[in-house]
Formats: sequence, C-alpha cells, structure tokens
Amino acid sequence: MSEVKLAVIGGSGVYDMESLVDVEERDVATPFGSPSDTIVIGTLAGTRIAFLPRHGRGHRLTPTEVPYRANIWALKSLGVERIISISACGSMKKQYQPRHIVIPDQIYDNTKKRTYSFFGDGLVAHIGIADPFCPHLRQVLHQAVQAAGGTVHMGGTFITIEGPRFSTRGESNIFRSWGVDIIGMTAVPEAQLAREAEICYATMAHVTDYDVWHEEEEAVTVQMLIDNLMANAALSKKTIAEMVPLLGKERPCDCGQTLAAAIITDRARIPREKIEQLKPIVGKYLGEG
Repeated sequence: MSEVKLAVIGGSGVYDMESLVDVEERDVATPFGSPSDTIVIGTLAGTRIAFLPRHGRGHRLTPTEVPYRANIWALKSLGVERIISISACGSMKKQYQPRHIVIPDQIYDNTKKRTYSFFGDGLVAHIGIADPFCPHLRQVLHQAVQAAGGTVHMGGTFITIEGPRFSTRGESNIFRSWGVDIIGMTAVPEAQLAREAEICYATMAHVTDYDVWHEEEEAVTVQMLIDNLMANAALSKKTIAEMVPLLGKERPCDCGQTLAAAIITDRARIPREKIEQLKPIVGKYLGEG
C-alpha cells in the first residue's frame, strides 16, 4: 500500500482531479462511518496525492451531513500530513471579487449542529487553534496560486455558517459588521479536526459571489456558485501542480506536534477501545504507534 502525504479535499463543483495518473481507489472503513466518497489516489508532478470530494460525487451531502471525522480519520490513516481544502465562498468585502482566491488565516464558527472533535468518551485533549490554518502551507499555497496566474488575497477571517441555505440580508449585513472577510459552510469542523489529527491544513477559497449584502450585485444562487467555481477549476488543478515542488519533505511548522501537550486524561484511565478508535491519531503518544 503506497503512502500519501498530501491530500486535496474538493468542495462544491470540484468532484475529481482528471490530471492524476496511475490512479487507484480506496474505500476506507473508519470508526466514524464511511467517508464522503471513495478516496482517489494518483500521481501529480511526481507526487502521490489523495483526492476526496467533500460532498461526494454528484454532490449528495449537505454541509452538515459531510462526515468530517470519517474524512479526516481516513486521510490520516493513509499517512496524509497536509491537506489543501478547495472551498466555495461568498465575499463580504468589495475588493474580494468573484473568481478571486482568498487564503484565509482565521475562522469564525457560526455553526450549530456539528460534531467538532475526535475526543470525548474517556479521552480529553485541549488543542490550541489560535491560528487554525497552517502558516507554512498557506505561504506555499499563496505562491502556487500566483504561479498559476490567479488573483489571490492573503489572509482574512472565514465565517462558517450551518447551511444549507444561504444568508438572509440581515444576517449578511451583521456578519459584515463583525469584520469577517469571506463566508462558507464547511471550514468548521474540518480545520480543527485536521489540527487534532496533526495534519497541516490550508484553504484555497474561491469567491463565487457577494453573498446577499451587495445591493448592486445579484443575490447568490447555486448556478452562480457553480459557474464561477467551474471557471476556476483549471486554476485549482494548476495550483496544486505548482505547489507540489514547493512543499519539501519536512514540515517547518508545529502542526505535527499538536497533541504533544494537549492530552490531559490520566493515561491509566483512558478506555482501551478509545485508544483503538483513535490509533492513527493518538497512537504515538499512547504507546500504540
């Protein structure tokens, strides 16, 4: 079984990566159910990459229904150390125009119905997530988007709403007053689960619309979202190809040591079944690596 270090999670409108060669498919069973879809593993620019469509092929899962824990657990079990998330987003600022790319550095969580952690049930860990996106991976992604010819904005706060509906005008204007930059439905809990799993995570957010706050622009629709995402699909794939040679083998960040001082439960009191459940994530700290 070949090990992969890099994964791409495709959002709305991005359900495959045709540029991958020497392709194999993996159906990974996890303690948290099945992932969103079969994981496709292939070679791009000489590197093995795992690709997973977040909403499933054919877009079968709402943002709330996405099995985030299963997705991250499955990628971790394959050896993944870095994840690039391709996500649709609405712009909350005039300068972030449709078909631009934003690489956010912060998240505001406005979701309500999700499971946010691998931990609980006898094993407690408190991770630090002051900076929820990997700083090194963000820098590399920024360079790659520029090299691919995209218009890219570095930094910004990504508010995540529950969905699947879009915002009301009142909500959109309130969110803008909070100072957020872009809006979407899937960064939470994906980013924090990746951090718990000690995986570097960065988002390439594709601006598809101005949400509903911009009085001079048409309110967001599904067709608008898909049209703008498809227009940037080639950019997404070119960006990944440009990024691979820039990554290097070593990770010059702290993402890979997130749990070193985060597990607070007395080791002798952690249930054996919980250790087994999270073995790919906590095994190296609990003598099961």
